[in-house]
Amino acid sequence: MSEVDGIGMTSQRSRNRLVDSLREMGIKSEKVLEVIRTVPRHLFVDEALASRAYENTALPIGYGQTISQPYTVALMTEALYDSGSMKKVLEIGSGCGYQTAVLAQVSRLVFGVERVKGLFVRTDKRLRALKIFNTRLKHGDGFEGWAANASYDAILVAAAPVSLPSKLIGQLSLGGRLVIPVGRSGKQELRLYVKTAKGVEEECLEQVSFVPLLDGLR
Repeated sequence: MSEVDGIGMTSQRSRNRLVDSLREMGIKSEKVLEVIRTVPRHLFVDEALASRAYENTALPIGYGQTISQPYTVALMTEALYDSGSMKKVLEIGSGCGYQTAVLAQVSRLVFGVERVKGLFVRTDKRLRALKIFNTRLKHGDGFEGWAANASYDAILVAAAPVSLPSKLIGQLSLGGRLVIPVGRSGKQELRLYVKTAKGVEEECLEQVSFVPLLDGLR
């Protein structure tokens, strides 16, 4: 059995239980659920936490950051996947690379920005080791996005700014979608924005709790 397959609490049985619980919580996209089932989350956390990888919970990944709970990853991915093209996607806050790996299964090309250099270096190596080759990462400021590769069909932000970063909306293509948690700690909403010819449409998906989106590099 390979490292990717996992054993014990990281086995396929554990993944199946997680997917069943996500379906019960309201995730409807069978494509997204299958991706959650197959992406080896235990390889994106420290070995000491691997036995908890298929619990529906956030876990620490170092540098004061966390890997989002699987439900949140599935919800954000579903919001983008079900609403339009996913040929070119931008992810802000790549962290340990788990959300990046999930997006890579439903997108042609994923560009990721991570402000913490230690995470960026580790994640870039991890994705290559897992033979996920349709991702491009850079060490950068998430508030700036990645203008050189714009415009994007979809943007996913894995940390919460107090207000919507205007540069990210500017990097969306017409019809492009942005899913992002917005607000201060304890009062955050996960929102879906759609860029139209008449402006930007907004939908609140649910209440969430994310680490803050910070500017600058670390």
